[in-house]
Order: sequence, then C-alpha cells, then structure tokens
Amino acid sequence: MIKRFYLVLFFLPTLAMSQPTFDKLYEGYEDYREPTLTHLRFKHADIQPLIEQYKEIKGFEVSVLGHSIDGRSVSMISVGTGDTDILLWSQMHGDESTATMAIFDMLNFLSDKKSFKKEKKELLKQVRLHFVPMLNPDGAEVFQRRNALDIDINRDALRLQTSEGQILKAVRDSLDAEFGFNLHDQSRYYNAERTAKPATISYLAPAYNYDKDINDVRANAMKVIVLMNDIIQKYVPGQVGRYSDDFEPRAFGDNIQKWGTSAILIESGGQYNDPDKQEIRKLNYMSILAAIFSIADESYAQVSIDRYEEIPQNDRKLFDLKIENLTYVRNGKPYRMDAGIHHYQIDNEAHDDYHFVGKISEVGDLSTYYGFETLDATGLTYREAGVVDGSSDSLAISTDELLGYLREGKAWIKTDSISAETKYSEWPINLTTTADMDKLKADLKLRSGATFLLMEDENVRYVVLNGFLYDVKSNQLKIKNGVIVR
Repeated sequence: MIKRFYLVLFFLPTLAMSQPTFDKLYEGYEDYREPTLTHLRFKHADIQPLIEQYKEIKGFEVSVLGHSIDGRSVSMISVGTGDTDILLWSQMHGDESTATMAIFDMLNFLSDKKSFKKEKKELLKQVRLHFVPMLNPDGAEVFQRRNALDIDINRDALRLQTSEGQILKAVRDSLDAEFGFNLHDQSRYYNAERTAKPATISYLAPAYNYDKDINDVRANAMKVIVLMNDIIQKYVPGQVGRYSDDFEPRAFGDNIQKWGTSAILIESGGQYNDPDKQEIRKLNYMSILAAIFSIADESYAQVSIDRYEEIPQNDRKLFDLKIENLTYVRNGKPYRMDAGIHHYQIDNEAHDDYHFVGKISEVGDLSTYYGFETLDATGLTYREAGVVDGSSDSLAISTDELLGYLREGKAWIKTDSISAETKYSEWPINLTTTADMDKLKADLKLRSGATFLLMEDENVRYVVLNGFLYDVKSNQLKIKNGVIVR
C-alpha cells in the first residue's frame, strides 16, 4: 500500500504547481528530441551550434566556464529565475554521452513556446537550471573515459589537478546548488541483482563518508531517486539498479554530497537492441524532467527514504550471448559447458563509428549469469567452422549465397580482395587472406574469437559468427559484421 500511495500522490492534480504528467512527457518526447544527435560518438564541434543557439533565446544564458587541457571550451546553459539552483553535468567521462543527448532534448523542451506553457513558466519561477553538457571535450574527441592527461576527472575532486575538475568545483561552489545531477554511462553488462534484466538505468545517492551516514542532504537525493525509480519502472520494469555506495574520497559525487549539494548519480546502462542508447536517452529526459518538477514544488519531500533500499543493487553478470549446456569434445571425451560471449566495440580512427569483435569471455558453469540472448544448446556439439576457398571476385556475393555457406557450416571466405586498410568484414561472414588455416582454428577458450558451429548429430544447427548467433532454419541474418584474419 505504501508504494501505491506514493505513485498516486505524484499524479494527483492538486499539487501546488502545475506539472505535465509523466506519460505526457514520455509520449511527447519525439517533439523535443534533438535530431542532430543520433549516436554516441559526437564531438565538441558537433554540439557547439546547439549551445550557441541559446544565446539568442530569451531567458537563456550561455557562459564559458573555462577550457579543457587541450583548449576546448566547457560551456554552461542556464535558465530560470527561481531560488533553487540545480546543476546538471554530463560527459565527465568522454565516452559516456547518453545524458548529453538528453540534456539537449530537455533544453528543446524548455525552450519550446507551444506546449506545457503554464507548467514550464511555473517551473522556471521556482528553480534555476544549469546544464553543463560536455565537461570532458578532449575525452569525447577520441571517445575515451579519461581526459587529455589520461586522468579520470571523477577521481580529481581533492587535488583538482585537471582544468576540467577545477571548472566543476568552481561552478558548484559559485552556485552552491541545492541539487546536482551527475550524469554517466555504465557498462551495458550490468544487470539488476539476481535477475536477467539489464540495469538500463542505475541510480545512486553517493555516500559522503566511510560510515555511509544519511544527513538531510543525502536523504533528499534518495527521495528524488525513489521518485525517478517509480516513474522508470512503468517503462522498463525491473530494469533499474542501485549503484554501489562505497565511499570514494576522491570522487566528485561523494564530495559534492559532502559540500552540501544533494548529489544524484544517474548511470545509463544497457537495453535490448539499443546499442546507441537512444531509448535510454529518452528515459533520462523524462525521469530528470520529472525530478526537476518535483524539486520545484517540493513534492519529492513526501517520499520515504526507506524505499531507496528496495531498489535492487547493480550486478555485472550479463553477456551479449550466453550458450548453455553445449557439448565440447577434447581428446575424445565430451564435456558439458556453458559459454559467455561479449561483443566488443572497436572504434575507427576518427572515433565516429565502430565495428564489433566477438570474444569468448567465460566458460564453465554460468548458471548464475544471464544473456541479452540465451540459447540452450542441450544435445548440440561444438565444432570449428569451415572455409570457402574463394577467388579475387569472391566478395561479389548474394545474400542467398551467404546463407548457403552458413548453412553448410562455412563461416570464412578466403579471398585476396581485401585491401590493407580494411579493418573488418562488412558482410555477415568472416574474411581471410591467409593460406595458413591453423590461424582460423577456433577453440572454446577465454579471449578466443567467437566463431564456431553447433552441430545436431552431423548437421549444422547454429552458426556463431563473430559472437552473433545464426539459426540455420531462419532467413534472418542478425550478424552485424564479420572479422578479418590475415
């Protein structure tokens, strides 16, 4: 009954301040989605026009807070006239850009003059919002976690060795913000504890000391998180985690909590069939806006912090593909094994695109692990994949021919048509230029390439190609790309 009471309370129309319902925020999202940001690998130059436009919009202020190690500007966009300052910063880690997209979606919502006019007017009378979309532009340039000095900015709250850390500390101190949203991405392989569901969104009210004490500042962060969790559960039920609150004395979130700002960490994790986190971006947009409205009218204060602990903890037990109970024969003896496979994203030289390399990450008893995709291979036997001995024009190949090769258990094409600059196979099959077939021999071992067959008697039943599973009884090829062995 307690849970239901809180959820109903947030939707009651008798609050002191008008709010759009959460369903309306969710359903109307496409009207505000920033169309120029469609994937995770964008750079400082890509968002500058988006920032600059707010210089011309009444009620918005754009300020340059400072510059990165390599001289790129770090900007803040502010809006609102209220007494409650809320600071939101994203891409402290350069390769964690989901919430940066959501920030521009939120700015589109706030600057739109057509819808929710009354609600936004009342909101901005109560709060003043400060958005820092990209704190680590040098890291974003090469899509890496750390800054140009290879320092993790989120471990620089004490020494302030980095210009980016100095910027964040200075703006927090100058605003003395009541609330701070620390926006990150976590690995897509986190799951909600003891479930097969990914931790699509994870929350944390960071501890400010080793004893993990709860004062009013931290309690307020917990209350806002409970509210956001209630909202998100409707759209991704069971896919919310609670990040570890072990105290890290060098981290910004922990120290910002200590300095008196209610710090709310949001980690964007994984979602089914959402490699560029476009659906997760939408969840960020909706839940953060809802939280801001609740801060403005103080409705978050009615939440019990006891419910914070009900959010399941993060665990990290997800594979992209989990194969259970396959038979592996060694020295003539069969063994029953599970295999866990991850799809690693390998950036191109410009860091604006990537390809996948599938690797076997774990073998053995994986009964406590889960997969985005899981296959029970009971009765199926592991076997190496075969090779098509092609020719110079062997890449002029039809889909039907590809399917035929895979159904025959051939996952490689030997060809001399591959340039030295080509890094991966764009086809749903692997390529090789080598005459040394030993290089293609696969084994069910850690860190090995994930290309092999699953045989039913002497017939090919499944092909695992570069970590992607193909059912030979299907015409659907969900293999993103192959690899090249030279």
